[in-house]
Amino acid sequence: MAEGTENDNSHAEDRIISINIDEEMRSAYIDYSMSVIVSRALPDVRDGLKPVHRRVLYGMLDLGLTNGKPYKKSARIVGEVMGKYHPHGDKSVYDTMVRMAQEWSLRYLLVEGQGNYGSVDGDEPAAMRYTEARLQKLAEEMLADINKDTIDYQLNFDDSLQEPTVLPSKFPNLLVNGASGIAVGMATNMAPHNLSEVIDATIALIDNRQIEVAELMKYVKGPDFPTGGIIYGYDGPREALETGRGRVVIRARAEIETYNGERERIIVSEIPYQVNKALMIERTAELVNEKKLEGISAIRDESSREGIRVVYEIKRDANAAIVLNNLFKYTALQTSFSVNNIALVNGRPMLLNLKDLIHHFVEHRHEVVVRRTKFELNEAEKRAHILEGLLIALDHLDEVIRLIRASQTPDEAREGLMTTFGLTDIQARAILDMTLRRLTGLERDKIKDEYAALMKLIEHLKNILSDEGLRMQIIKDELLEIKEKYGDERRTEMVHSSAEMQTEDFIEDEDVVITISREGYIKRTPLTEYRRQSRGGKGAIGSNSRDEDFIEHLLIASNHNYMLFFTESGQCFWLRVFEIPEGTRTSKGRAIQNIINIPKEENIKAYIKLISLKDQNYLENNFIIMCTKKGTIKKTSLEAYSRPRSNGINAININEGDSLLEASLTSGSSEIVMALKSGRAIRFNESTVRPMGRTATGVRGITLDDENDEVVGMIAIDDAETTVLVVSEKGYGKRTDIEDYRVTNRGGKGVKTLNITEKTGNLVAIKGVTDKEDLMIINKSGIIIRIAVSELRVMGRATQGVRLITLKNNDEIASVAKIEHDEDEEVKEGDENAEGTDTAAENKGDGDTAENSAEPSTEDTTE
Repeated sequence: MAEGTENDNSHAEDRIISINIDEEMRSAYIDYSMSVIVSRALPDVRDGLKPVHRRVLYGMLDLGLTNGKPYKKSARIVGEVMGKYHPHGDKSVYDTMVRMAQEWSLRYLLVEGQGNYGSVDGDEPAAMRYTEARLQKLAEEMLADINKDTIDYQLNFDDSLQEPTVLPSKFPNLLVNGASGIAVGMATNMAPHNLSEVIDATIALIDNRQIEVAELMKYVKGPDFPTGGIIYGYDGPREALETGRGRVVIRARAEIETYNGERERIIVSEIPYQVNKALMIERTAELVNEKKLEGISAIRDESSREGIRVVYEIKRDANAAIVLNNLFKYTALQTSFSVNNIALVNGRPMLLNLKDLIHHFVEHRHEVVVRRTKFELNEAEKRAHILEGLLIALDHLDEVIRLIRASQTPDEAREGLMTTFGLTDIQARAILDMTLRRLTGLERDKIKDEYAALMKLIEHLKNILSDEGLRMQIIKDELLEIKEKYGDERRTEMVHSSAEMQTEDFIEDEDVVITISREGYIKRTPLTEYRRQSRGGKGAIGSNSRDEDFIEHLLIASNHNYMLFFTESGQCFWLRVFEIPEGTRTSKGRAIQNIINIPKEENIKAYIKLISLKDQNYLENNFIIMCTKKGTIKKTSLEAYSRPRSNGINAININEGDSLLEASLTSGSSEIVMALKSGRAIRFNESTVRPMGRTATGVRGITLDDENDEVVGMIAIDDAETTVLVVSEKGYGKRTDIEDYRVTNRGGKGVKTLNITEKTGNLVAIKGVTDKEDLMIINKSGIIIRIAVSELRVMGRATQGVRLITLKNNDEIASVAKIEHDEDEEVKEGDENAEGTDTAAENKGDGDTAENSAEPSTEDTTE
């Protein structure tokens, strides 16, 4: 006995395998988690369904519960689905079917229920033995063509039946109805959207595969919940559609109503998605009793079959608007929906944005169309093959009849037909199965007509298979048909949240003229207040500046732009254009020190208009080039100026005795021209100046001949159309091609740009201009004249130029600015322009034309 026992124990030990429990737990848990992820909790990106939803719909189709057929008991449906495809308990199957029939749960219902299916108050549906159901018409669109080999099947849990791995689905159900589920280590929470909007976006993507999410968001604006409500804020939905994750804030639709003369009450007609109305009211009543919510005297639920109506009675001394805001803050009248678009793509969970979701649906639908077409082509060719045999038999009818009558058995007749007429087995069997009535003339014509129609169909199906554009058109046509049948208006409204409603949202984005005076007074004026005069005109009053003050800077910008201000000591300050005080053309404006923290002793020497401080691509691919009076130049990336500070920042380190003169926004490859008071200029490419940090001093841009000379301006030119305009202090100026200035090394002495004489005075300005622009010329007495650049012809580099403006009483030009040319602002010759015309006539006899003033060009370059 002892020996036998010992042998039994050794055999038992042989059957026991020692394994590492850590590895086994790890392996088993991964298997379990993958099973939950793939087979239970996450929807498929193609049809938007989890396995249980797919099995319920397919099971109902199995039972023939299409929309036109009578309802069947829910218990029958649950038994069918559970017994054939989903052996996980009747509650999970019934709950799934119920949710697909609840109008407050699904945006577009897939199941049509009859009986008690619960309520928005959280009431449970009746037991499955009492309720009935059938498919909605929209669900039939998801199952359409399922029997045409459009999808793959897999074995069910006991390998006795086949079940679909995905439904053909004619519309993007995942986007339309959303989904939610908790897997292992991940979860999904996808919002429903409007069917019409989603279909429009899908068609847009089919038409343009390179379309960006921002373009698609013109069609799909945000979620559209079955319970309506109001989405509060655009940023959350936008982030969700762009990235796949975001937080959408939903508010109830509430109105303040006055009754009995002066009493107020709040009427709620729509509540946020997935909010239990009864619990919400109960919790609100508790807050009122606990004195955490003030101003409510009574709460009533007056909801009926017509819709939701919750009434909050407001106390006489309370403000209804404040009470409503507190309800939003403390109760479920405002909730958030955290979007997390995780779905299965080829069996793997992925985070998807709007474009990804639509793209995967289109790919799926394209495969369905291809497989359906192949199936239909195969069936058509099979039928055509049989009809060809029948037509052969009808053409040799007497011979066929004789052969059949002479045959002893059907097999002998079949073989005889195949041998005599060269028919296939299928054709021979079809002839033998043919009834006598098919031999009548009418039936023979029907066969011929059917064969002709089949040949056309076969040709059409082959065209579809060979032409992707045709297949995409079929998908679009089917989508438009779905939209026409089932599309509806949005239920959920979208509004801006208070956080998003910034000051700029209330200010019209129009063009304005910004003027800055010598003593630092700034204003913005609508561009329409200025008119243009002919060259040589006396001008119009631009500002009632005091005698010792005059306009030094003039700029055209839009209200929503940013402004950078650079002081002579190299400091930089930020300001939004709409924050600049508005003034009339003749008003003085406000001191800049009262608007931004500029030291009183500082003067603004340069300004730059920026479109945005948030666009990273814009910030990284643009630069600011600065120059000083002593000829130093410095280049810094715009990104260094993207974080505004109220006290400003250091933009450039200025040496003693020098000061900042000009700053320009460049693309990194501009042609730089710097001009001196003495009438000389230098041209070099911006690429020769390397980018530096904000605190650097810079490098030499141009060499000054003597200590009395100084830089008067710098321009950055990016295109061939731009010409160089120079203006002298006595009102003379001219345009010259950039190519007249040869490229030299940075730091040279430059070449002559204007023939300086006593009559012209020193150089005061240099600008890059085109024919599409106008000039604003401002003199020290505040007079402004506007002339078209196109009136100034291009002339040689070393000429004296022509008179641009007539100056009186030793007046001098203070500054020159360029603005967009506007044909609508042309001023007809008349009283307003009389002075300008006279002056132009004087100029003709003044000997100051380009022809008279031209002197031999001397290349006095000393580099």
